Amino acid sequence: MRKASPGSVRRAFQPWNDPAAKPLVEFRNVVKRFGPVTAVSDLSLSLYPREFFALLGPSGCGKSTLMRMLAGFERPDAGEILLDGVDVTAVPPHLRPVNMMFQSYALFPHLSVADNVAYGLKREGLPRAEITRRVEEMLGLVKLEGLGRRRPEQLSGGQRQRVALARALAKRPKLLLLDEPMAALDRKLREATQFELMDLQSELGLSFMVVTHDQDEAMTMADRMAVMDHGRLVQIGPPDVIYEAPANRYVAEFVGDINIFEGRVAAVDGELITVETPFVGPVILDEEDAALAVGEAALVGLRPEKIDLAHDEPHGVSNKVRGEIWDIGYLGDFTMVQVMVGGEGGHLVKVALANRTRRIARPFAWEDKVWLAWDVEAGLLLPP
Repeated sequence: MRKASPGSVRRAFQPWNDPAAKPLVEFRNVVKRFGPVTAVSDLSLSLYPREFFALLGPSGCGKSTLMRMLAGFERPDAGEILLDGVDVTAVPPHLRPVNMMFQSYALFPHLSVADNVAYGLKREGLPRAEITRRVEEMLGLVKLEGLGRRRPEQLSGGQRQRVALARALAKRPKLLLLDEPMAALDRKLREATQFELMDLQSELGLSFMVVTHDQDEAMTMADRMAVMDHGRLVQIGPPDVIYEAPANRYVAEFVGDINIFEGRVAAVDGELITVETPFVGPVILDEEDAALAVGEAALVGLRPEKIDLAHDEPHGVSNKVRGEIWDIGYLGDFTMVQVMVGGEGGHLVKVALANRTRRIARPFAWEDKVWLAWDVEAGLLLPP
C-alpha cells in the first residue's frame, strides 16, 4: 500500500476546528513582565498533538519569552500553562516532557557527535545498550550515519544543526521547541532543511513549535502560525489565511509585501464596494461580509503579485490606473516594479512580475508609461 505524502496528511489536519479535540498545550491568560516591560500580556493559546506551530513576529514581540515559559526556563507572573491536561506552570524544565533546540545549537565542543546526542539519555540513567541504540537511531533519522566520532568543529553548520536536532529528539519529548532553528544556515540549506523538518515531524508524530522572525520559514513549515506584537497574539491561523485574509494592517504589512490605499467608501452595491482613494482613484472590491456604509473610512490592501502591468490600456477590467515606472528590482524568480501613480509626489505601487521566460530584453523600463490592472477579488478591506 502506498504511503500518504506528508502534504496530503497536512491538508486534512485541522484539529483546531474540531470542538472535541483535546489540546496538547494550553496557555491560559499568561502574563510575563520584566521590570516595567510586559513581555507577554494576558495571552491564551492552544496547541494540538502532531501540530507544527509557528510563532512569528519582530524582535521584542514576546515570542521567545512565550517559548521559554513553555520550556520552564521562565515563570509567568500570572496565568497557567497546561501540558497534556497537567498544570506545569511551576514544574522545573528537566521534569517536563518538552525539549528545546536553541538558536546557537549549544553543542559541547569537547564531546563527540554521538556523546552530544547521548548526553540527556545518560543524565536519565538509561542502560548503555539502550543509549547506543537510540543514538544510532537518531543519527540515522537526521542522516548523519558514520559521523558519530567527529567533534562539532569538524562539521558544517547544517550538520551541527542536525546534531542539535538529534539530541533534542533523543529523549522522545511530547513537544519539541525550536528557537530560530535555521538562522545560521545559508538560504539554500535553510530551504532544504525546512522541508526535511516537516517530513521528520510528520514521520515522528510529534508536536513542534518554532519561533522565527522569518515569515517564509513560518509559512512553509507551519500548520498554523501566530503573529505577535508587543506581547499579544494579533492573529492565529493557517499560513494561507494569514496571508490572504490578514486581520489588520499590522499583519498585512508584516507578512509579505502589500500595497495599502487609504480612502472612503463611495458606493455599496451588494458585495461590491467602491472605495475612493487619493492618487489611485476608485477601487472596487468584492467583499462578502463587509459591513460598511458610504462615507466610512476604509483601507484597501493589494498584494503586488495580484496586479497586472501593461503598456496599453486594458479593457474589460474594473480596476485600472495609469502610472510611470519609478524603479525596477530584478530578484531572479520575479521582478519587483515600483510604479508612481497620481503624478510626481503621488503614490508608489509595487507590482511583482514572475520571470517565466529567459528573455534578454526587458518588456518594461524606467520611466515607461504603463497601466496597472487588477480583479475585484484581488484587493481586500482592512480595518481602518
